[in-house]
Amino acid sequence: MTPLNASFVTEFILVGLTDLPDLQLPLFCLFLVMYMVTVLGNLCFITLIGLNSHLHTPMYYFLFNLSFIDLCYSSVFTPKMLINFTSKKNIISYRGCMTQLYFFCFFGVCEAYVLTSMAYDRYVAICNPLLYNVVMSPKVCSILMLGTYLKAFLDAMAHTGCMLRLTFCDANTINHYLCDILPLLQLSCTSTYVNELVVFIVLSINVMVPSVTIFVSYGFILSSILHVSSTEGRSKAFSTCSSHIVAVSFFFGSGAFMYLKPSSAGSMDEGKISSVFYTIAVPMMNPFIYSLRNKDIKLAVRKTLSRRMN
Repeated sequence: MTPLNASFVTEFILVGLTDLPDLQLPLFCLFLVMYMVTVLGNLCFITLIGLNSHLHTPMYYFLFNLSFIDLCYSSVFTPKMLINFTSKKNIISYRGCMTQLYFFCFFGVCEAYVLTSMAYDRYVAICNPLLYNVVMSPKVCSILMLGTYLKAFLDAMAHTGCMLRLTFCDANTINHYLCDILPLLQLSCTSTYVNELVVFIVLSINVMVPSVTIFVSYGFILSSILHVSSTEGRSKAFSTCSSHIVAVSFFFGSGAFMYLKPSSAGSMDEGKISSVFYTIAVPMMNPFIYSLRNKDIKLAVRKTLSRRMN
């Protein structure tokens, strides 16, 4: 029930990572650099894949989409976060908060399912190499990406739609640096049962489907690698998967720490720190994770630079 004489919220105050004044400027500089690296890194990755025809393969098709998603994902909240480091009142409007929530959910789900599609791609490449071009045809890759964006759209609509039905009364201070689901639910002065049920169902699906797909894919991959007789063959197979394993571990590990812990003031403060990894650090690191030991990307860089110089 809505309390009598309650004043309804039209704007929220974002607490941010910390309210200590001495840390605001150093954190602003740190996250500004991280955001610039994220934007430049992902734009360069998108450009390289787009300009080099030898990278027009299923694996790089997914990486192209991953870079686009990372670029959008970090841009949903990082600019607002940077502004809040330099302003005294960290205010976001109700509409702005709901919009941020929608796109945060949308791109977060996209990231999870693109990483899942990439695990399936690696499984086919290593376990069924002769059928790779048939199984991972352009049509199949397009269907996987269309399904990813559609699933993200439906999940974001479900979370945002349920949030819009809630009433926020006098409490309007969000213990986070973005409009996330859990801290918003803590502020509502009406029943959040439906929201919690939707979060449980959607989160269960988004944990089970990627987890099972990734674990099963890498189970078959490991089994296949162990049957490779040559050391060079094993090393090559491991190197094609290692980057993806690192990216998956960072994203899903930090996300699980945030959403699978009991909700409390203490856990929310810890969750803010862990959310930095999957919202800011992972989008920044992905271009480097997938390029440092990647001969195709290094070749693409050389070709692109030679074209510019000629």
